[in-house]
Amino acid sequence: MKNPVFDIENWREIGATLARNKTRTFLTAFGIFWGTAMLSLLWGGAGGLKGMLMRNFNGIDTNLGAIFPGRTTMPYKGFNKGLRWNLNENDLADIRRMTPGIEYSSGVSQLGANLAFGTKNKQLQISGVEPQFFDIQKPIVIKGRILNETDEFNNRKVVLIGKSVADEIFGDEECLGKFVNIGNVYFQVVGVIAQANEANIGNRLDESALIPASVMRRAMNVRNNWGFFIFTAKKGIDPDDLKPNIVRAIRNNHPIHPDDEPAIRMMNMAEAFRMVDNLFLGVSLLALFVGAGTLIAGIIGVGNIMWIIVKERTQEIGIRRAIGAKPRDIVVQILSEGMVLTAIAGTAGICFATLVLTIVDKLTYDEWLGSAHFQLQFSHALTIMVVFLVLGTAAGLIPAIKAMKIKPIEAMRDK
Repeated sequence: MKNPVFDIENWREIGATLARNKTRTFLTAFGIFWGTAMLSLLWGGAGGLKGMLMRNFNGIDTNLGAIFPGRTTMPYKGFNKGLRWNLNENDLADIRRMTPGIEYSSGVSQLGANLAFGTKNKQLQISGVEPQFFDIQKPIVIKGRILNETDEFNNRKVVLIGKSVADEIFGDEECLGKFVNIGNVYFQVVGVIAQANEANIGNRLDESALIPASVMRRAMNVRNNWGFFIFTAKKGIDPDDLKPNIVRAIRNNHPIHPDDEPAIRMMNMAEAFRMVDNLFLGVSLLALFVGAGTLIAGIIGVGNIMWIIVKERTQEIGIRRAIGAKPRDIVVQILSEGMVLTAIAGTAGICFATLVLTIVDKLTYDEWLGSAHFQLQFSHALTIMVVFLVLGTAAGLIPAIKAMKIKPIEAMRDK
């Protein structure tokens, strides 16, 4: 006897059997289709939702920290509480010297000023930054270039302007190389930038202007003070691990009590990323739980139809046994019917989910932020399909064994 797995007549019979009761086959197939589709949609959708949130942090290092000046909350060395202190050059030098775990860092000075070109002007925030600022917060360069170490060293009066500022002040006119008046000081425009995310430190890059920090201190009369200090920790180091050294460096230059923690404010972006990861770990587990429940419902449907098929074909199976069919042939035939139904309906469910996720990904695409990645990875699709086939086969195994044990004489008496 031919191997039923490769017997074309056996496969034709499987098709005829499934087509014999179209309504029952359709409802069972729909259960499988919906189970795989829901699991695929939930799995791919959870990844897309995380992508939508995480793309808001594009261009910002996940290991970023920032130090902000504040007010003391405890009296110390003859000074009353409530003393306002500012970051200065000595603070930044000491922080860098005493904190070897810092990879990139930049002081940031900010002030409000009027930017004018011809008859147009705009009130905006001007930021003085050091060259490594752009290693920490990476902008989208629309045209031109970013500020560099040569600009800082030579005190060049050059400026980067945000895209919104460029559109409002210059419109369709070319802005590169033009000189703008900022606080009665003329700066040459060397680049137009946009923010690569929705998260920002200070003001949005699209709506501000950036100049070298050295020029800010000299030309804009901010002297020795900095608004805040941003840095990234080296790989494997959490920004919070660097806080003791940073605090110690600052207290060397300011009358801040050793126990006055609120006086020195620190932001740790790594904590935000950990919260996002933990949140979406829970979302992914919930999605898998709900999807698995739907999948199991489809598997139960496969098991039920196999029981019905075996019951309906008791006499036929008995006759096959009587004319020499092996038990293995009966088992393979019954399991093959369940596997065919599972494979076709499961593949259709995965294809449907992939199509839906692709449409959602197109609808949520952002020109600057990019794709959120609503998509089902091939490995995930393969995992879903293999699990469904294995469980579908397992669900049909008990009916198949029952069919194998049918005795010809008992089957002939069955009505």
